[in-house]
Amino acid sequence: MHRPSARRAALATGLALLFGSTALATPQLALAQDAGAAPPEAAPESAPEAAAPPQAQGQQSGVVQRILVQGNERIEQSTIVSYLPIQPGDTVDAARLDLALKTLYRTDLFSDVKINLNNGDLTITVVENPIINRVIFEGNKGMKEDKLRDEVTVRPRGIFTRAKVQQDVQRIIELYRRSGRISATVTPQIVELPQKRLDLIFKIDEGPKSGVLRVNFLGNKEFSDNDLRDVVVTEQSTWYKFFSNNANYDPDRIEYDKEQLRKYYRNRGFYDFRVISGVAELSPDKNGFVVTYTLDEGPEYKFGKVTVETELKKLNKDILQQLLPIHSGETYQDEKIEQATDALTFAAGAAGFAFVDVRPRYTANKETKTVDVTFDVKEGPRVYVDRIDIVGNTRTLDYVIRREMNVVEGDAYNRALVDRSRNQIRALGFFKDVTIDETPGTAPDRTGLQVKVEEQPTGELSFSAGYSSVDQVVLDLGVTERNFRGRGQNVRARVSVGSLRKQVDFSFTEPRFQGRDLQAGYDLYYYVYDLTDYSAYKTSTVGTGLRLGFPLTLNSRLGLRYTLRSDDVEIDASYCDPSALLVSLALCSQRGSYLTSLVGYSWSLDRRNDPVNPTRGFYTNFSQDLAGLGGDVNYLRTEAQAGWYHGFNKDFILSLTGSAGYIEGWNGDVIRVNDRFYKGGNSFRGFQTAGIGPRDTTYSRSDALGGKAYAIGTVELTVPTFLPEQYGIKAALFSDFGSLGVLDDKDKRAADGTIDPNIKDDFSLRASAGISIFWKSPMGPIRFDISQVLAKEDYDKTETFKFSTSTRF
Repeated sequence: MHRPSARRAALATGLALLFGSTALATPQLALAQDAGAAPPEAAPESAPEAAAPPQAQGQQSGVVQRILVQGNERIEQSTIVSYLPIQPGDTVDAARLDLALKTLYRTDLFSDVKINLNNGDLTITVVENPIINRVIFEGNKGMKEDKLRDEVTVRPRGIFTRAKVQQDVQRIIELYRRSGRISATVTPQIVELPQKRLDLIFKIDEGPKSGVLRVNFLGNKEFSDNDLRDVVVTEQSTWYKFFSNNANYDPDRIEYDKEQLRKYYRNRGFYDFRVISGVAELSPDKNGFVVTYTLDEGPEYKFGKVTVETELKKLNKDILQQLLPIHSGETYQDEKIEQATDALTFAAGAAGFAFVDVRPRYTANKETKTVDVTFDVKEGPRVYVDRIDIVGNTRTLDYVIRREMNVVEGDAYNRALVDRSRNQIRALGFFKDVTIDETPGTAPDRTGLQVKVEEQPTGELSFSAGYSSVDQVVLDLGVTERNFRGRGQNVRARVSVGSLRKQVDFSFTEPRFQGRDLQAGYDLYYYVYDLTDYSAYKTSTVGTGLRLGFPLTLNSRLGLRYTLRSDDVEIDASYCDPSALLVSLALCSQRGSYLTSLVGYSWSLDRRNDPVNPTRGFYTNFSQDLAGLGGDVNYLRTEAQAGWYHGFNKDFILSLTGSAGYIEGWNGDVIRVNDRFYKGGNSFRGFQTAGIGPRDTTYSRSDALGGKAYAIGTVELTVPTFLPEQYGIKAALFSDFGSLGVLDDKDKRAADGTIDPNIKDDFSLRASAGISIFWKSPMGPIRFDISQVLAKEDYDKTETFKFSTSTRF
């Protein structure tokens, strides 16, 4: 912070009576004057803090012949006259003169105004408010100056008024109060400068942070104090919580805690629960607060009779009853009521009733400790979408967002469709945040929708060098734009060189081909995988592909594709010398170039509640590729993936995911080594890349051969890291389990035609468990995996620690 100039050294010895007596709510404003400046005229001590505007003086009525302006220095006379509701030739009275006086005061341009009518001359005498030269903050050690500037409304080159400064003082105090500094005081001071200018200084005494010494609960029998401390946001101040923003006293947080306690109890059967009081008391030594919540738990309730009533003929209440996620005898939960209301609203919307009003009625029986719930489903008032406004899209064109909307202007308002629209816009990946709010329409039966988006970078020009335990040394040069020219098109050109792979690819995707909900794209690529450290061979591929995708239903899609590629498998000729084999015979037989021509399809169903960070729902994908429509390779490959998510709260999210695949040759063809499945590394934590599955153990290299079939499952639970979100660190506990195996008989045989015992092909269980840490670092996203293998074969290749970078295009 820089201090005012030396001209401010002679701060006024007395405080100007701009703001009255000192208090947190009404701080004083001290006047500092330039050297040689005349001191302000003292006001009587009995002067009121907020004097009413003076009344017009002189004649109280008459005809205005001329308007004269006096005292103005910066503001033109014509400007002042334009504000007046009086013109020459008008007949005025006391009321009209008083209106003119108040009109000039409301402009905030003048600190004093006098109006005098004398012999037809209307004389306006004004004292202009000064202009603010600088706004300075002093004493703000715990609060950044930028944050304070964003909070205040006064600005350099703006008009100085006492009212605005008073309001800004309160804003600063409130800002400090929310950060836990209850005793903060703010004293505004001014330094008068020539030409009706001044420097405005906010002198801040931050005071100490008001911590929370203890959080107590009275009346709780079912849950311990420690359990309830995990529910409320307010935290006790301890030395290790230096990152927490909740370990200080904030009165607003107390009210929020009451609501959190109510939700916690009511979701555990305590229908009658209430918070009697929440009190914060300052400790005798004034070093912190003790917060005490007094609770009335009441008895635990269960659901009694749960019924649905409706007078709408097209809705079958028996079917609606089956959709309810509530059953008699279950512990009462408010969350189940909300889920049931949403389910009924969605079902009615799907049946064509866009306007339904679902209201639960409760009947509590204290003797049986049950709550009967009746859901009344009625036709609500008809509301139509008046207009849809899109704001915040500084790059993305409007139509790219509008085409993801499931409602348009003139449609009936349907909350389910609006929520689905929001998810579809989020799924584009162009925006940090998407909200859809209702705005007043042009009529009572009309509503507007405001789609507010926050753009995030979608293009990337990168040149990077790095190292990971998977790809080892990696050099990457790429240009990616997921929202090309703001039209939603995806363009990618990339060159990547690493110890494991070298890759050059280009792809283009048009999400709405020919203006229809039809995704089309093509790919060109060339890549080389050097697997000599894992399986003694290299493979290079050059190819192209065409893609087409379209929706089948609201939640499912079908994709079609065609790929034409040439694969070349390279093995050092000396390794395959029949007199001195150094690699598996099964690999030597794979050398050469092959042309693959395949067609395929993929079907997906996505019922997750959020496409980016799901906490509920499931997804499934199924795909098949048929190679043999021309070319040298014949096979049918089938793969499937599925996942299920359940969020207990924002910190604990359980996910179960799995994948399986099988590839089989036809027309007498066997599966070549580069078309088999390889698992390990990122796809099976705890094992090296290609670390599980069939392997030739004849030689010290122990070559991975890949497999025709795999099945892998993952159980993962995200856990809190207790670090602020801005650090970008997340963690998850995981367990991976599954297997990879199955070779063609030809690939298991030795040179003499017998089954080679050194070729291991056990389709047995492998399993691992550990913790993954995700860090959104300034260099890009990084993942650390610490694993412990629980089940394996002797020939598998394991690893305890792995770190890797990932880039999402």
